[in-house]
Amino acid sequence: MKTLWDKGTTADNRVLQFTTGEDRAMDMFLAAADVLGSLAHIVMLKEIGLLTMQEYRQLAAGLKTIYRLIQQGEFTIEEGVEDIHSQIELWLTRKYGATGKKIHSGRSRNDQVLTAIRLYLRTEIRELVPLVQALFDTLLKLSEQHKKILMPGYTHMQVAMPSSFGLWFASYAESLSDDMRLMKAAYDVINQNPLGSAAGYGSSFPLNRTLTTRLLGFDDLAYNSVYAQMGRGKTEKIMAFAMSSVAATLSKMAMDVCLFMSQNFGFVSFPDNLTTGSSIMPHKKNPDVFELIRARCNTIQALPNEIILVTSNLPSGYHRDFQLLKEILFPAILSLKECLLMSQMMMKNIRVNKNIIRDEKYKYCFSVEEVNKKVQQGIPFRDAYLQVAGEIEKGQFTPSYVIAHTHEGSIGNLCNEKIRKKMKTVLAGFHFEKARKAEKALLQ
Repeated sequence: MKTLWDKGTTADNRVLQFTTGEDRAMDMFLAAADVLGSLAHIVMLKEIGLLTMQEYRQLAAGLKTIYRLIQQGEFTIEEGVEDIHSQIELWLTRKYGATGKKIHSGRSRNDQVLTAIRLYLRTEIRELVPLVQALFDTLLKLSEQHKKILMPGYTHMQVAMPSSFGLWFASYAESLSDDMRLMKAAYDVINQNPLGSAAGYGSSFPLNRTLTTRLLGFDDLAYNSVYAQMGRGKTEKIMAFAMSSVAATLSKMAMDVCLFMSQNFGFVSFPDNLTTGSSIMPHKKNPDVFELIRARCNTIQALPNEIILVTSNLPSGYHRDFQLLKEILFPAILSLKECLLMSQMMMKNIRVNKNIIRDEKYKYCFSVEEVNKKVQQGIPFRDAYLQVAGEIEKGQFTPSYVIAHTHEGSIGNLCNEKIRKKMKTVLAGFHFEKARKAEKALLQ
């Protein structure tokens, strides 16, 4: 097996296979990011005199060719090659001979992988955020469309007080805005350059780390070489926390939909082609999409704990334990994106039952309204409460379905524009364009 640490001796195949594990498959997630990191690295090597202009041009042309092949799905890790980093260097060495071997000067596979992971996660956040924004926009649109349609609210799974579909849809929109605050924090941590920290202790070469930071569009450096290496595991964990927050919102919303679709509730429905059936019960219209969103997102909520358990109590420096984090995190990112896409599609097709609240079993959710009316007439709250409780006990309670909630965030004052402004402010802080421009410049 071809490895970057090959010293001319032959390692036992069982050792190589066990230590490689699923790395070859997971590394394809990092392929494009690894090329971008290498392009910045060779610019810096040229600037400090470790590559001639001719050598730089050869390597740059080769890396850009590899990048195009990756984008076209035509670059793979050959049998017998350990990982994507070995494969890229092998490709360059085959094409350019000794020049290809110079690409690793001043760099360890440790900081090479660190950089590729941060570039990859940065790109994934760029793709996740618009998906969240699209669902957010759909939920607020639904909130406005259905803001006058009342529904019962629940506490302890018991009918509690009047709510509305406007309130319900917007609640998940605002939840997503807070999820994006965590995602922005994750982006800020990720968007720091570890390249040049080498194996965790720097290099005797006069590396220009500020230059690679600028070339890759990072906002700042991870300055301390030891701490840059300590970012492995921490970076993935912070990303996982942000993802788990989005997943928690989706999972709770999916649970609500599963309940509200059931015949016992009957609050919402979906077109037949978006539900599934039963092999023996012809009447069934199952919420399988939302059940799977719920299950997938619950597994994503476990991500931070999985990463913590893999990395807990490790001393500073690199450890092979970190390799397993790719198997935990990378597929979960894909799963979260799919859940966001499906949530968006389903919610765009949701149908709302407009006549829920008149059902006899929901009349007691207006009991607080009657208490409040008595309070406004001058009756002390505790006395008003007992009066209404007595009416309910005697079967004499008759609700009025007219409600007047006007304070901020209530049925009659949803503050959706305030919620929209909150999300807009958070999204404006990502500054994705800086990274896009830097990546585009490297590839020109």
